[in-house]
Amino acid sequence: MIALGEKIGQAAFPDMLIAMSGDLGAGKTTLVKGIGAGLGIRDVINSPTFTILKIYQGRLSLYHFDVYRLDETSGDEDLEEFFYAGGVAVIEWAENIAYLLPEDYLEIAITITGPTSRQVAFTARSPLYEQFVERVLS
Repeated sequence: MIALGEKIGQAAFPDMLIAMSGDLGAGKTTLVKGIGAGLGIRDVINSPTFTILKIYQGRLSLYHFDVYRLDETSGDEDLEEFFYAGGVAVIEWAENIAYLLPEDYLEIAITITGPTSRQVAFTARSPLYEQFVERVLS
C-alpha cells in the first residue's frame, strides 16, 4: 500500500482531489502515508480522525481529511476551500461528504480480501484523472 501511495504522490498535481473509501483497517491511512512520501513529506502522517484535517508540506501541500464523523448535517462546507488550495486533498470516508465533492476527482476504494491482502479500485471522475490512473498503473 505504501509503494502504491508513493507512486500516486510522485505523479500528483496541484488541486488534485482523492476520495477514499474502505472499511476500518482497510489501509486508507497507510495509502495516505505513501502519498505523503511520494510528495517528499518527512513528517509522521497519521489519521486526523478527531481534528478532521491535517496539513503537511512537501512538493505540494497534502490536505489529509478524515470525515468519518461527518454527514450532511455537520455544516462543514468550508472544507471545500482546501480542494482548490493548490495541493493534494485526500479524503478518508469521502462517501460521508459526497454532497461536497466536485464533479472531477479520483475515487479509490480499498477492500479487505484477507488478513494481509487488499484490493484497490480506481474510479476516475474525469479524463484528467483517467490519464493520471494510466500513468500511475503503467
